[in-house]
Amino acid sequence: MEVRAGYKSTEIGVIPNDWQLFKVNDVLELLTDYDANGSFASVAENVNVFDYEEYAWYVRSTDLENNSSLNNVKFVDETSYKFLKKTKLTGGELLFLKRGDIGKVYLFKMRTQYATVAPNLYLLKINQRTKPIYLYYFFNTDCGQQQLKSKNASSTLGALYKDDVKSIIVPLPPLPEQTAIAEVLSDTDSLIQALEKQIAKKRNIKQGAMQKLLRPKEGWEVKKLGEIAKIVRGASPRPIEDPKWFDESSSIGWVRISDVTKSVKILTATTQKLSELGIQSSRYVEKGNLIMSICATVGRPILTRINVCIHDGFVVFRNPTIEKEYLYYFLSFIEKDWSKNGQTGSQMNLNTPLINSTEIAIPPAIEEQIRIATTLSDMDNELSALESTLEKYKMLKLGMMQNLLTGKIRLIKS
Repeated sequence: MEVRAGYKSTEIGVIPNDWQLFKVNDVLELLTDYDANGSFASVAENVNVFDYEEYAWYVRSTDLENNSSLNNVKFVDETSYKFLKKTKLTGGELLFLKRGDIGKVYLFKMRTQYATVAPNLYLLKINQRTKPIYLYYFFNTDCGQQQLKSKNASSTLGALYKDDVKSIIVPLPPLPEQTAIAEVLSDTDSLIQALEKQIAKKRNIKQGAMQKLLRPKEGWEVKKLGEIAKIVRGASPRPIEDPKWFDESSSIGWVRISDVTKSVKILTATTQKLSELGIQSSRYVEKGNLIMSICATVGRPILTRINVCIHDGFVVFRNPTIEKEYLYYFLSFIEKDWSKNGQTGSQMNLNTPLINSTEIAIPPAIEEQIRIATTLSDMDNELSALESTLEKYKMLKLGMMQNLLTGKIRLIKS
């Protein structure tokens, strides 16, 4: 492969001539973990962990992965913190997951006065040769992730060992370029975080609006769902596991339970083969209808945007006598309540008699139903626009990381 001028081919790919390769061991000031503090018996004797705020934050990988509120983390007392002195945190350290989902890397930021590492994390303190934030971004590139996961693949136990970490190769530009790269990516992260906070705020506002708009008021009617729509369950068997029934070029597809737990991407099937299956009226749902999941993720309503077929994990609300979008938002509002009343077995499920007997509060005037639905729909549209922008920023960041951290794009010319 021809390498363009100013670049060189290395064991981890093509990089600029003035970049150098180092092993992680070369940029370490310290690599340690919880186990370095003492034997299992001495740790058990000297470390006390609390579910409420104490002297020091006991930092677990789950706290970092979920960006947990300090109300939902664990703490240790002062005596325990002093015993765990080899793994105390001051901010700016890299934390690597030792077992489980290898490839997870975190740049630690102090949120309490004192903090210490819990089990299942490596603590890396970086020397002056590079910057922790630069390495953090590198380890989240394809090159960094491939190296981490290849080390994991070499272990029969599915773990990352200290020597594995030390042997990983990192490409380092001169320090001024490292700083410039880290600043650009950090600014992008700030934009992403600001959008995520805005989205969370909008979701809370929408939830409050639903509480206010859908709460029964004087003059409203209370009816059972079975009185305002014919509720029909999808049919069995479920053919969705057999790929021979699917053809991405068709406009008709089966909705899966997994579709309601993530983005609604509908699998499609050929009309001819659906005909061969002898589709019942309960299976086929034209676009613009309201369906709801009744097993696993129970009570999740969906307004269909295309013609679909449903299996027995869904019901369809046929010919509702009230505004369809009002019904959709009411079902969204009570979604969390279904799990309290559903049947339990291998997984939570709802039956049609239970759904039929569930009460709904309805404004008598169709105009008010439309007004409420429109208000909430406008909020949803605003949220969708923000979420779309967030995804674009995340994709932009990924592209920037791949280009900046391999030197394909230079912020500082050599």
